[in-house]
Amino acid sequence: MDTPPLAHSPHTQATAPPLNRPALRTVAEFLKPITWFPPMWAFACGVVASGQDIGAHWALLLLGLVLTGPLVCASSQAVNDWFDRHVDAINEPNRPIPSGRMPGRWGLGIAIAWTAFSLLWATLMGPWGFVACALAIALSWAYSAPPVRLKNNGWWGNAACALSYEGLAWLTGTAVMLGGAWPGSHSVALAMLYSVGAHGIMTLNDFKAIEGDRRMGVASLPVQLGAHGAARMACVFMLVPQGVVAVLLLNWQLPWHATAVLALAVLQGPLMLKFLRQPIERALHVSAFGVPLFVSGMMVSAWGLRQLSGLHSSVGVL
Repeated sequence: MDTPPLAHSPHTQATAPPLNRPALRTVAEFLKPITWFPPMWAFACGVVASGQDIGAHWALLLLGLVLTGPLVCASSQAVNDWFDRHVDAINEPNRPIPSGRMPGRWGLGIAIAWTAFSLLWATLMGPWGFVACALAIALSWAYSAPPVRLKNNGWWGNAACALSYEGLAWLTGTAVMLGGAWPGSHSVALAMLYSVGAHGIMTLNDFKAIEGDRRMGVASLPVQLGAHGAARMACVFMLVPQGVVAVLLLNWQLPWHATAVLALAVLQGPLMLKFLRQPIERALHVSAFGVPLFVSGMMVSAWGLRQLSGLHSSVGVL
């Protein structure tokens, strides 16, 4: 499948020579560095939660940050942009592929190459790191590529992204720091809860693409539930797991960490109230100011587990 007709003006198409390959700046834009932060942050949370000496394992930390962000996340963005190029031609025609700055099948080639490089890099992180990378890669291709294309249903697609970006990255960070040992029930519980919360964050990203999704048969939650229904669902997905995390931290004798997580959740409330009234106009606002509060709670929780690890003779209880 080649790139669909591009969103140039007739004048531009008549005067600009056809591109044989993309500029390096276009390739960098295609890999979307701005999206790398969430999985890198989740991996760092897992590292902190492991309770291990970070200074003594700085090389693993660096390898993991590169793997989760510039490699796995970047490859998933490339895969998604290639298989979403027809939708992007409607929603965001200035992106590299629909604009014509990424010609021919370059987008697919970069997606495949970055996927292969990610798997190769993951071999440096031991069996757990490689398996986690392979699972994240499989989810990213299943999310975007037919015949599976989980993205066509907002419930499944957002779940795949949330698990890959948050829970899987967190557990990978913990496991590699523990030398491949099982992260333990506490880390698994928090990683899964924050994955549920990330499902709501993924829904925020869908509000900007409602028209193109509807026309191209992508059943995102805003398409399925309407803008206001999807906004309510996104808020529930984000807020409820944070409340459960606070309860768990309190039960684990970490009252200050529980209070901090709850306070960060409460601070998201005013942003969400405005979002519920104007979901399309305010989705980006919640992403910009509410999501940082959400991910701050992740790190607070991770430091809580780190404190617990210092209170026990074996980190295996975590």
